[in-house]
Amino acid sequence: MASLLLAVIYVAFISLGLPDALLGAAWPTMSQDLAVPVSWAGGISAVISMFTIVSALLSDRMTLKFGAGRVTAVSVALTAAALAGFSIAPNYWVLLLIAVPYGLGAGGVDAALNNYVAVHYESRHMSWLHCMWGVGASIGPYIMGFALSRGQGWPWGYRYIAILQVVLTVILMLSLPLWKSRKRTAAEAQGDALDAAAEADMQGNEARKPLGVAGVLAIRGAKEILIMFFCYCAIETTAGLWASSYMVLHGGVDTITAASWASLFYVGITVGRGLSGFITMKLSDPQMIRLGQMLVLAGIVVMFVPLPHHLGIVVGLVVVGLGCAPIYPCVIHSTPTYFGEENSQAIVGVQMACAYMGSLLMPPVFGVIAQYVSIALYPWYLLLFLVLMTVMHERLRKIRG
Repeated sequence: MASLLLAVIYVAFISLGLPDALLGAAWPTMSQDLAVPVSWAGGISAVISMFTIVSALLSDRMTLKFGAGRVTAVSVALTAAALAGFSIAPNYWVLLLIAVPYGLGAGGVDAALNNYVAVHYESRHMSWLHCMWGVGASIGPYIMGFALSRGQGWPWGYRYIAILQVVLTVILMLSLPLWKSRKRTAAEAQGDALDAAAEADMQGNEARKPLGVAGVLAIRGAKEILIMFFCYCAIETTAGLWASSYMVLHGGVDTITAASWASLFYVGITVGRGLSGFITMKLSDPQMIRLGQMLVLAGIVVMFVPLPHHLGIVVGLVVVGLGCAPIYPCVIHSTPTYFGEENSQAIVGVQMACAYMGSLLMPPVFGVIAQYVSIALYPWYLLLFLVLMTVMHERLRKIRG
């Protein structure tokens, strides 16, 4: 039964990634059909991100009350409804309105699933699950491209993904007994005391109240792990968003080549997470995080090497992607170990919020730097957040290690 639930969670992670790149893939066509400027995509993305943060912060309260399985199922259903809404939206302002449930659903499923896997499964599964997210994020644009190439338009691209999310919602609803069974098994393995705590958790988790943001920040070491998450997502999203521009404006690479080379960063992350799952069988989560940080540093250093045909930039980006691969899943997986299972959902929820804030705020900040100072500061900007993340990780190890 545990294997069946794990299979459901793997499918859920693929589905979680499916909508993430849809807006970018569809927007050139959507903006024309809706008669709005291309730059207005940022408004939709910002609304989704803001309400994803809200949902992540509420995840502890929701999971305590309803359980991880129900929260995941309802969140996926909310996302499916939002995607269907996107497909029939008559104008831009309706899209902005529908972006609210879109963000709420995304944040809820992200926080609930990540914490559940961190508590109940080995580190290798966390890495492979995030690899599956990358697979889903890669498939989404292809589905949108299929709809556009068949003359069905971007609405059908959203409908196809919405249908897949509805199917996943049905699967999750049918799998709810497995989530409860999995919790009982884990509790029995821990003894009678933990069994009683797990039973209280299944009945609504009335044994403890939600911590809230203030409660999380009061825990020793929590600030450090939250800053780590913020820094990691600042590195990943800035590296991905500005890679092509850096190659064109600083390296002199033509735009078409730069666009294709920039995608190698995400290939590095996806392949790296697949490999990380095997490496975690030998190395602990802190060792994996340190390995990732060293690879990110190596990739940044390689970017400065003047190799022929701009290979330094390309190889550097791939290595940075490989370095990013183990950090995100291993930080999440180590959270219950550092702070206890009773606190992990609250901390993971705030971690997700910090992650989204890093993704939302830091790439635009670099855009301002690139415009008014120099885009040549791109690797230095990544290095700044890498150093801060590394310092926070070592402090966390001293406090909670």
